[in-house]
Amino acid sequence: MDNKSMFETACSHLVGGVNSPVRAWKAVGGTPRFYVRGKGPRVYDVEGREYLDYVCSWGPLILGHSHPSVVEAVQRAAEMSTSFGAPCVQEVMLAMAVKSVFPSMEKVRFVSSGTEATMSALRLARGFTGRDKIVKFDGCYHGHSDSLLVAAGSGALTFGVPNSPGITEGTAKDTLVLPFNDLERAKELFSSQGDSIAAVIVEPWAGNMGLVPPAPGFLQGLRDITESHGALLIFDEVITGFRNRKGGAQQVAQVTPDLTCLGKVIGGGLPVGAFGGPGRIMDRLSPIGDVYQAGTLSGNPLAMAAGLATLEELSKESTYDALESNGLALQRGLQRAADEAGVPLSTVVMGGLVGMFFSPSHPTNLEEVKASRADLYGRFFQAMMDRGYAFAPSAYETVMVSSSHSERDIESTVEAAKEVFDQMAKGGLDLE
Repeated sequence: MDNKSMFETACSHLVGGVNSPVRAWKAVGGTPRFYVRGKGPRVYDVEGREYLDYVCSWGPLILGHSHPSVVEAVQRAAEMSTSFGAPCVQEVMLAMAVKSVFPSMEKVRFVSSGTEATMSALRLARGFTGRDKIVKFDGCYHGHSDSLLVAAGSGALTFGVPNSPGITEGTAKDTLVLPFNDLERAKELFSSQGDSIAAVIVEPWAGNMGLVPPAPGFLQGLRDITESHGALLIFDEVITGFRNRKGGAQQVAQVTPDLTCLGKVIGGGLPVGAFGGPGRIMDRLSPIGDVYQAGTLSGNPLAMAAGLATLEELSKESTYDALESNGLALQRGLQRAADEAGVPLSTVVMGGLVGMFFSPSHPTNLEEVKASRADLYGRFFQAMMDRGYAFAPSAYETVMVSSSHSERDIESTVEAAKEVFDQMAKGGLDLE
């Protein structure tokens, strides 16, 4: 069966043929690939075609596909049981491993997804502070829970409005939306409504609009504002956590949040999320405190085993040497190739994360992200897929590099990108 017929069959049985919207390739056009196998940095589709993978399951496969240590750990755990619905040794061990890298997470609660982690962290923040409102930033995605699927309304300092049917205005009204990197707007908002705000949640490096770094002083400014008004600061490090050897964006910035949300990497490819912080806050959770949160599959032995094996590999300096050198080489190579071809491209790198925009300067917020040439990204995406290089099917996603990519893999990717950029410059991909 080929990809086209597989997708047609899928559309008869799955909504839109997929189980997560971006997989449908609506943003880039064409037929989604159906993968049947992955090994190291490569994936293989139902037609037997091979691709060098820069999606890495949207981040968790930091070691690449089917890493031997992870596979062995999951197999051993599965032989004992896939789930207990009761405490297991592995969840205690993984909590200790997470805390060793994120010292701000004095106590940890495991869940089954990043969405569950952010949703639960916000509930805890509201329970801890006794306040209702939260602040998020336009372009920062924190999962699909109702209070976080809101868009900024017109004008300055506005209540969020639902951006999906099924979300009530009553839910959205307690979410306040600000432009990313705009510290002055945050100060203005807190000066008028600070006593009603429970928490600020932010991706310290915005990884869901193409990787946008924080402006100098932005994160420390949020820390200062929230502390002075008695609100909590929540860092959503689902994407940035463990992507650099320092442990996360909070340690790069040297800013300590009250709560941290993690996911992806700590599951090693299995569904895992986590949130944590100091005991004085976390102990408000049930069964010690009065803020309820639960999950049948939270801390299940398969996911915990995969996470433990992944973090064990990440404890080796050689793993981060490979990951960070790969990220830097890809970022520099793409930028150089675009510059030489005269294609407007801006790139940035943080550890194993690379951001790229078809724009002469790197965006600092969502408005600037939307001004970049998403149409050119679609053409780049299709041309790279045709050459056997799988990037994310959206211009607003982050390029994921794994430690399994070799130096030659990165070089060949840059060579292929140069061919595509040269085509763009010659008009073959409608640069103008």
